[in-house]
Amino acid sequence: MIGKEIVKVNGEIVSSKFSMIGTEHHFSISENDAEANCKLVTGFGLNGVVIDLYKNEKPIIESPKSGCLGFFLIIVVIVFLIGFLERLF
Repeated sequence: MIGKEIVKVNGEIVSSKFSMIGTEHHFSISENDAEANCKLVTGFGLNGVVIDLYKNEKPIIESPKSGCLGFFLIIVVIVFLIGFLERLF
């Protein structure tokens, strides 16, 4: 999730982006002689990696949502407390 994300369809790169905590990829695929617009969303949640895939705005794969914001707030509080305790001792 941290680094370069590459999306391949049938061995061909259709999207490539740098990501720190996840990103959104937009690409098109050919299906039954028609073009389908796709969106792949990656990120982190309390249960780990979150991946959602949409084709023509309809969900194909949706990971359970568990409050990514809460996860990051917990991390920030823990880092703050560690820094505070290090200064005391």
